[in-house]
Amino acid sequence: MPSYFTDLAQQYIDGQWRPGTGSWDIIDFNPYDGEKLASITIATVDEVDQAYRAAARVQKDWAATNAHARRTVFEKALRLVEEREAEIADVIIAELGGTRLKAAFELHLAKEFLRESIHLTLRLEGKILPSPVDGKENRVYRVPVGVVGVISPFNFPFLLSLKSVAPALALGNGVVLKPHQDTPVTGGSLVAKIFEDAGLPPGLLNVVITDIAEIGDAFVEHPVPKVISFTGSDRVGRHVATVCASHFKRSVLELGGNSAVVVLDDADLDYAVDAAVFSRYVHQGQVCMAANRIMVDRSVAEEFTGKFVAKVRSLKVGDPRDPETVIGPVINSTQAHAVSGAVEQAIAEGATALLHGATADNLVEPSVLTNLPADSSLLRQEVFGPVAFVIPFDGEEEAVRIVNDTPYGLSGAVHTADVERGVAFAQRIDTGMFHVNDGTVHDEPLVPFGGEKHSGIGRLNGETTLDAFTTLKWISVQHGRSGFPF
Repeated sequence: MPSYFTDLAQQYIDGQWRPGTGSWDIIDFNPYDGEKLASITIATVDEVDQAYRAAARVQKDWAATNAHARRTVFEKALRLVEEREAEIADVIIAELGGTRLKAAFELHLAKEFLRESIHLTLRLEGKILPSPVDGKENRVYRVPVGVVGVISPFNFPFLLSLKSVAPALALGNGVVLKPHQDTPVTGGSLVAKIFEDAGLPPGLLNVVITDIAEIGDAFVEHPVPKVISFTGSDRVGRHVATVCASHFKRSVLELGGNSAVVVLDDADLDYAVDAAVFSRYVHQGQVCMAANRIMVDRSVAEEFTGKFVAKVRSLKVGDPRDPETVIGPVINSTQAHAVSGAVEQAIAEGATALLHGATADNLVEPSVLTNLPADSSLLRQEVFGPVAFVIPFDGEEEAVRIVNDTPYGLSGAVHTADVERGVAFAQRIDTGMFHVNDGTVHDEPLVPFGGEKHSGIGRLNGETTLDAFTTLKWISVQHGRSGFPF
């Protein structure tokens, strides 16, 4: 594993591994023990330009390559991930503080999305549409957009980089990837290494490890990319969307959430507890789909809450390398302070701490809070850490109102003995995704993934990936002579 943080601590531009030429370094730390993993000299605006120009230069030849030949690259990339799975898991644990359970979860999904990218190479299908004009043939071609810029986050960096990079490449595009500065290897150079070893043509995929303090909006404003795929906070997403719109670019935005697990009066409480604990505390709660709010019908609230707190109390906190650990560190000290600050704010507002976790460095123990005032801002925002708000409600109407009372609309879940009651409930919630008798954290290659309201614009996966990374072109053919009015 050490070689990953030495050999890959570089920029990958136009098929070459090289240091950046910026005036400062990004220092990559292990969030659990503070070990310095790597020092990476940042990329400059000039290197961002070089990366985009390289992708543009080779993209047309790649798009013209036989789709069956392109497919072999993704087949090999999948084999490489399978062969290196144990090493990649160690990288995820070291750089993210992800537990072994989390690493396995991320790698499972990454392999599923690589499998889907194999099929996507053959999905650039066209249509012939009828015309009211005699002798006219209307051909509609689905073609690559050209070059895609991808900005990935720190929480599931390997998966969420691959989730845009692999389909964009499979559909004939070039890509420039900018990983989060806290996960430059897992979310950036490791992805480039996989595709380099899989035989992807040099220059087609580029990775620039940098920071907006150095490049400003250059990554988004650059004239080459036609689509920017961004995963991150709604605050930054709003800015990315604004810049894209001003430059007539398409943006695909996968942003934050404030999901709820809703437990109705007829739910299987033991099962609902298991689903709610996973939905809130997987990867320390650093998941956009995580359930910030645990909502329970008042008639079963006391029983559910007792079981929920007991299970949360049993979760082992500590070294993510230990297979028994469920909750490892959050990504950095800023995040740790933000999460502990949210707990203290809730208590100051009058909330009752059923479980009040301590914070030591980047280790934030889980907290469970209830009786938070209904007008608290904490109930309407994303808390990116291991903190759950338990909210009793009286009947479905009140539950629907509370669930929808947030600027976000990403995911959610409802538990009930009556599946159709659950589906009817789900249909009333303003989210892009909702699950009946399950958790809130799910992703699958064929289903449209994305949110409503402040949770994003656009969808990824399946058919929606085609819409994200391709465009349509109409070419008409007039057989015989057309008539003109003058």
